[in-house]
Amino acid sequence: MSDNQLYWLRNDLRIRDNHALWHACDKGNVIAVCLITPDTWQDHDDAGVKIDFWLRSLRTLKASFDELGIPLRIVHCKRFSDSPQALLQLARETDAQGIFFNDEYGIHEQDRDDAVSEAFADASLTCHRYADQVLFMPGSLRTQEGSMYKVFSQFRKQANQRLHDSLPECLPAPNRQTLSGVTSDTVPESIPGFAPASKEQQETWPAGEQAANSRLKLFAEEILFDYKDLRDQPAVDGTSRLSAYLTIGVLSARQCLHAAVAANQGELDSGNPGAVAWVSELLWREFYKHILVCYPRVSRSRAFRPETEAVPWRDDPEGLAAWQQGRTGIPIVDAAMRQLLATGWMHNRLRMISAMFLTKNLLIDWREGESWFMRHLIDGDLASNNGGWQWSASTGTDSAPYFRVFNPVTQSQRFDPEGHFIRTWIPELRDLDAKQIHQPPAGDLFGTADYPRPIVDLGDSRKRAIAAFKSLGDQS
Repeated sequence: MSDNQLYWLRNDLRIRDNHALWHACDKGNVIAVCLITPDTWQDHDDAGVKIDFWLRSLRTLKASFDELGIPLRIVHCKRFSDSPQALLQLARETDAQGIFFNDEYGIHEQDRDDAVSEAFADASLTCHRYADQVLFMPGSLRTQEGSMYKVFSQFRKQANQRLHDSLPECLPAPNRQTLSGVTSDTVPESIPGFAPASKEQQETWPAGEQAANSRLKLFAEEILFDYKDLRDQPAVDGTSRLSAYLTIGVLSARQCLHAAVAANQGELDSGNPGAVAWVSELLWREFYKHILVCYPRVSRSRAFRPETEAVPWRDDPEGLAAWQQGRTGIPIVDAAMRQLLATGWMHNRLRMISAMFLTKNLLIDWREGESWFMRHLIDGDLASNNGGWQWSASTGTDSAPYFRVFNPVTQSQRFDPEGHFIRTWIPELRDLDAKQIHQPPAGDLFGTADYPRPIVDLGDSRKRAIAAFKSLGDQS
């Protein structure tokens, strides 16, 4: 009997610290397989720049597979629902005895994975699944009442206690295997329906494990200790810039956690404030994935807090378009949106500012913003994107109180005081001084004729948003 095994890769494009790959190689000769499912990817608003990054990373992974003697098969399907039959057919063609894969989260991903498990069981083939994307199995951290946490600070406290007891280990790369005789397929350069990334975007986001580990090393050695002080300044390289690698699994959360703890002399939640703050951000990522599994309604574009489904969101196509294109007349918001369009990425502080401007000052449904971000972000992740948008819109778990409305001008003055970030992305304002650039004067005497006037009054729109949310309580 053959000892061939399928390793089904998705968003785990690495050979190191990959649970499904490691255990598959330990069981027999491995044939790696990935499914191209463009129709579902489009339904999920995956960005062209993200698909391009995934394909480039897959090509570097294939080179690593070649060195390990692992063939890579690429199967073109249309939708997730085609996965069971496509994988079973490949198992029969390669005489594979089972399949190994790392679980993914979200209702469509979980339904797909469950369907594959059932299909292989029905065919008397084995199926091995691993919780590789997360530090803890979703749902395993619970309150004393037995429910999933709804407040991050309480979730983080238990997570830290667990991590103090034992850090999850990082697995090495598997050993080279005996050639299976199965030939590899060529990784496509692009996928129809997804615009390729620009040369600038590809240079900004080099693909593959080596690039990811080089960035992690640079961050841990040169940026991490100042992270708490610099992470909110968009003009400074003060964040990890690892989110894109984490999203498609070129890097694991465990690798990041170990790098932070090692740099912090073995400490997890004490010691250097920058390291502690970054570990907390890793746990925010974890928290939102647990929420996705334990409260499936957020996968269905529903508010985490059901009562906020009644918020009277405004239908404002012109305002939405101005926000999307960075033409709102609010410099920090416009600079952020232009950064997103040009690079496929946005600084986290700016994600909060631009999200709150859309949902509070324009009172436009957070789902419009969530979808727009996913269609343009190289690091678009359902759990983190949804969690961030619902936090800003005051509809989610552990969300900002509805009366907390960021003033984008004040935020700009605080986190980009000299206007360096604004000048980078709004060249028509580059000649304004540090005081004027956050709130340009009317008229063209200062060289701002090409820049729009604000589309909304910040003070009046804040009052409107507070009244809209307050009315929910009045109706109950």
